Amino acid sequence: MVEPDRGSDASPEQLADRPLTEPHPDRLAPGRPDYAEILAAHGAALRAGAGSYVDPQTGLTVLTAGYLAARGFCCASGCRHCPYVG
Repeated sequence: MVEPDRGSDASPEQLADRPLTEPHPDRLAPGRPDYAEILAAHGAALRAGAGSYVDPQTGLTVLTAGYLAARGFCCASGCRHCPYVG
């Protein structure tokens, strides 16, 4: 995957103060009936070092918090596992 060019003077953003395995509740509500299933799929992808996983309900590709953290910045697209949302 090609990363966006942020320029040579760009610095990485500060990660939120929570584990990469824990999504912000504004992005993934803990009360969702599929919450545990999503966290399991995300956790498996993180352990495997994968940059994404397939959402168990929709079949869509979802980027992992590990991939997003390694990118070094928030793209402001509302990613489910964005590690920069505080």
